[in-house]
Amino acid sequence: MVSLQPPLCDFGWKARDFDLPGVDGVRYNLEKARGKNGLLVMFICNHCPYVKSIRDRLVRDARELQRHGINSIAIMSNDTADYAEDSFDNMKLVARQYDYPFPYVLDESQRVAKDYGAVCTPDFFGFNANLELQYRGRLDASRKEAVADAPRDLYNAMLQVANTGQGPREQIASMGCSIKWKNE
Repeated sequence: MVSLQPPLCDFGWKARDFDLPGVDGVRYNLEKARGKNGLLVMFICNHCPYVKSIRDRLVRDARELQRHGINSIAIMSNDTADYAEDSFDNMKLVARQYDYPFPYVLDESQRVAKDYGAVCTPDFFGFNANLELQYRGRLDASRKEAVADAPRDLYNAMLQVANTGQGPREQIASMGCSIKWKNE
């Protein structure tokens, strides 16, 4: 397991479109995923200890952000041949187990992860209503263990985006396991 930190926010970078299958049997693209005030694109997976440690808080924050017009989508881009825990069938199980309030989609070709410059799980991309990047930071101060009463960095940033269209200028990078790229 390689622990990585993605680069910080490239403000104004435009979201790239995608067309990916969801565990619910529906295909999702950028237009279908977005909310009236923005979109949170999350690169996550099933096996990463960093993702496992934040699932409950991620679900809570996504539910609350929906009330503010920010939709979320979770993209799984790992090589499922080498990481069976991240298979599409296992994605369905995890989404059901944690009652994900957002589409959980498979980026089997890994094209979307490359288009976004995603480097780890979790890697968060918060876009405003114009689909301009305004947040590329962490969920909160937790790493592999939950930090009690940690400020809700991602939630607060996306709430600011919903209200103003702009993200905070000070952001702390997320940390997680490297995306498991296919050997090409």
